[in-house]
Amino acid sequence: MVRVASCFAQVLELIDRNGFGRAVKELDAERGAKGFRSWDQFVAMLFCQLGSAHSLREICGGLATSLGRVVHLGMKAAPKRTTLAYANEHRSWELYQRVFEQLLGRCQELAAGRKQPFRFKNPLRILDATVIDLCLEVFDWAKFRRTKGAIKLHLQLQDRGCLPCWALVTEGKRHEVRVAQGLSFDAGTIVVMDRGYTDYALFGRWTEQGVLFVTRMKSNAQYRVVHTVPGGPNGVRLVEWIRLTGVAARACPVVLRRITVWDEEHQRELILLTNDLRLSSGTMARVYKFRWQIELFFKALKQNLKIKTFVGTSENAVKTQVWTALIAMLLLRFLQLKSSWKWSLSNLAAMLRFNLLTYRDLWAWLDDPFGVPIREPEAEQLALAI
Repeated sequence: MVRVASCFAQVLELIDRNGFGRAVKELDAERGAKGFRSWDQFVAMLFCQLGSAHSLREICGGLATSLGRVVHLGMKAAPKRTTLAYANEHRSWELYQRVFEQLLGRCQELAAGRKQPFRFKNPLRILDATVIDLCLEVFDWAKFRRTKGAIKLHLQLQDRGCLPCWALVTEGKRHEVRVAQGLSFDAGTIVVMDRGYTDYALFGRWTEQGVLFVTRMKSNAQYRVVHTVPGGPNGVRLVEWIRLTGVAARACPVVLRRITVWDEEHQRELILLTNDLRLSSGTMARVYKFRWQIELFFKALKQNLKIKTFVGTSENAVKTQVWTALIAMLLLRFLQLKSSWKWSLSNLAAMLRFNLLTYRDLWAWLDDPFGVPIREPEAEQLALAI
């Protein structure tokens, strides 16, 4: 006798239903709704992500052919295509941003017990953005270039657990620096980013606020050397204390460190710029190398979840799908952190997709995915009787 619900139902138990209900009331998300609740929409869109459905037809059909399993998902019946399409177009995507933030807190509690990648106690945030291409004729609101449409996903990744801790979806033409100028960090936070975020006025303001940064230095930057020391471990060849000159000096009039690092993997030289004068240059080199984790995150997001093709064309529908993809990524990271099995994220997403509507103990399966479930006595007797 099976004593558990489907794996999908057990995954949904990780969502705080009380918090979900509060968010629905605060945003008045179900105003004018006639039977189709926000929870039903959320389940359908999460099924799109975890089940890798390519269209509204596949979402609704997949739930409708699940032999009554939707009852265990908190739904009375599978939605109709037109109903789901209307909800995605008109119900605010901000509801799923709230759900993301609620789930993030639970994931952070689990990740807090994991070993830190660095010895220092400073919070570490990786800042970057990725472009998601769209057809301008279909998504005419997503302005990017003259004949091309796109949206841009801006993201912060924290060091513990490599969890996405902040996200913003904008039009493709929105520059990363403009977004960074509106962000605020606690004093002592180390922000890692590529040189596309170079803004000396922003660097000067962060330094005044006690926020530390590590980035690549632009080749045309003007500066004068104050002090020089030899290199060290992790490929560090040279360390220079510098002051910016020219126009940049007025925007950022503080002493910075210019660190020359040899990248053995790509056989190239990297010039790093940081306002942290305390940590070793070798640590700074490792911190910037850790920035690659956000590139891996974007790659996993696009390869394993539905974020490159969309089931709706309106801005609200697209943002709803993006935020449910981020929620699905948090759920996968939670399962990955909780399991004793050494899952890769892509393998976990694929295996969960194959077992999404299977009735088995999710947590036992996570720890032993290729083992045979123990049959209970009642089930064995029933099998003998048959």
